[in-house]
Amino acid sequence: MHNSFTSSFISSFCILGALFFGSSVNAAYPDKPITIVVPYSAGGPVDAVARTIAGPMSKYLGQAVVIENVLGASGTVATRKVAQAKPDGYTLFLQHLAMASTPAFYDKLGYDPLTDFEYVGQIVDVPMVLLGRKDLPPKNAKELIEYIKVNQSKVNIANAGPGGVAHLCGLMLMSRLGVRMTEIPYKGTAPALTDLMGGQVDLMCDQTTQTVSQIKAKSIKAYGVAAPKRLSSLPDVPTLDEQGVKGIDISVWHGLYAPKGTDKASMKKLNDALKFALKDPDVIKRFDESSINIVPPSKVNAESLYSLLESEINKWGPIIRKANIDVNTK
Repeated sequence: MHNSFTSSFISSFCILGALFFGSSVNAAYPDKPITIVVPYSAGGPVDAVARTIAGPMSKYLGQAVVIENVLGASGTVATRKVAQAKPDGYTLFLQHLAMASTPAFYDKLGYDPLTDFEYVGQIVDVPMVLLGRKDLPPKNAKELIEYIKVNQSKVNIANAGPGGVAHLCGLMLMSRLGVRMTEIPYKGTAPALTDLMGGQVDLMCDQTTQTVSQIKAKSIKAYGVAAPKRLSSLPDVPTLDEQGVKGIDISVWHGLYAPKGTDKASMKKLNDALKFALKDPDVIKRFDESSINIVPPSKVNAESLYSLLESEINKWGPIIRKANIDVNTK
């Protein structure tokens, strides 16, 4: 009886101790700064999304959330770095739909988007706009189409590197028009946009994140929105569809990831922090000013992000392989 009581007491004590110890460990996270790795240059649209949510996430978590820009191979260098990082909740990754497109561009990635990550949740959807240098002759999309068809490869179109959204938008545009323009890849959106404003390149597809003010200032021309309807921030810019360029509808979704194996308690805190950030009034205002759409709360979770990623891989893979693009990195 005595032995039975003692054994039962010790067992109960150990269980309570384990529960207490476990909750203490979880409660302690995070106890140092968290890094969000961004696979593009500072000042670019993905970087802007990361920096917008970093402040409120930091406030919720009680630790600094810092941004690290890691460039190279259209975002795959940064993606690989996070996939191989210690799964302790202190290294995160923010990427747009290139997470789904790059597998079709590269034979050897060094990671699998569907198996080497944990998924914090979707963040925002960003519209794309077809842009031109301010002195490009065509005045609207109809004239631009004719200009491209006549000049073909003499017209160049910039992008932020193979696999990026600007590249995909350009591929889709050329496919719909049945033309082949000269593609000019850059290491990031910001330098490409700088050259567009400087007149060094003719065209570029870009997200609204950093282009609305440039369009309003007439530093660049906006030929059309690659979305189903006009944007509230650019009401005078028609969609490409309403100008006769059908089928150019690209939703630039963004997701937040962590290395595979990051514990569930840390993932829960990160998900709660992301939801907190997306409800912040300043975040809502800043995104709205750039026509960036915060996803519904029902999509800010691991299941929704994984499902979206899987479907987008299946969508873009055949399109990219059919285009037979040589990125000189295979």
